[in-house]
Amino acid sequence: MRVARKYFVSGEVQGVGYRFFAQRVAARHQVVGYVRNLADGRVEVLAEGSPEGVEGFKDDLAAGPVSGRVEQIEELSLEPTGLYVAFRIER
Repeated sequence: MRVARKYFVSGEVQGVGYRFFAQRVAARHQVVGYVRNLADGRVEVLAEGSPEGVEGFKDDLAAGPVSGRVEQIEELSLEPTGLYVAFRIER
């Protein structure tokens, strides 16, 4: 079974390597999708994978990189599309 989630991450998450951190932990959890900065200072993350992989990925997103600070994660459940084959950083 595959699940999909979209996360909106708030805090000190831009300019601290958060997108590169997300890409590394996505590989660890075998999650595909994307991460990108938003104009309002948040980071948007779309993740597809196994329920366990996506949950572990979310836990790592909440911890964040050492150089950043995550204050809040908003989570939306989505239907998996199967369109993603890797996890990428979008600009």
